[in-house]
Amino acid sequence: QVQVVESGGGLVQPGRSLRLSCIASGSIFNPYNMGWYRQAPGKERELVASVTSDGTTYYADSVKGRFTISRDNAKNTVYLEMNSLKSEDTADYYCYRWQRGTQYWGQGTRVTVSS
Repeated sequence: QVQVVESGGGLVQPGRSLRLSCIASGSIFNPYNMGWYRQAPGKERELVASVTSDGTTYYADSVKGRFTISRDNAKNTVYLEMNSLKSEDTADYYCYRWQRGTQYWGQGTRVTVSS
C-alpha cells in the first residue's frame, strides 16, 4: 500500500506565495506520476500540475507562469510552489501518486487566498 501525505495549506493574502509538500511512503515503485488536483465549490475538479519520475511537467493554463512543481526522488517528495496567488486559487488541494496503474490520494489541504 502507498500512503500520501500533503501539507502546507493555509490562509494567504493575494499576491503572496505558498508552498505545498507531498510525501509518498510505503510500497514505492517507479516510474511514477505525482501532482495536485484542486476542487472549489461550484467548480469542476482541475488538475493543477503534475510531474513524472524523469521530470516531465504539466501545468493547467490557469496557473502556468505562477506555479512551479518539482520533485526530490530521494525523499519521495513533490513540492508545489505557488506564487502571485489570486482569490481564484482558493480551493482544497489534493496530492496524488500514480504508479503501476493505481492512483493513491492524500487527505487534502485547504488553500484560502483572501485579504
